[in-house]
Amino acid sequence: MSEDAFNMSIRKFLKEVGVTSQRKIEETVREGHIGDKRLKVRMTLTAEGTGLNHVVDGEIELP
Repeated sequence: MSEDAFNMSIRKFLKEVGVTSQRKIEETVREGHIGDKRLKVRMTLTAEGTGLNHVVDGEIELP
């Protein structure tokens, strides 16, 4: 696989993750399952058959 194809494959995956994650967060907020002004979130990235386990924690301010 070429470097360009590899980069495009990663970008496609990350775009899907970003778009679908945003939709899920928006749905959760709209449905009123939040009791605070901040939503604590965590994203965990793993890759089957590897030792990859990357965790990103954050907070999203709500309107």
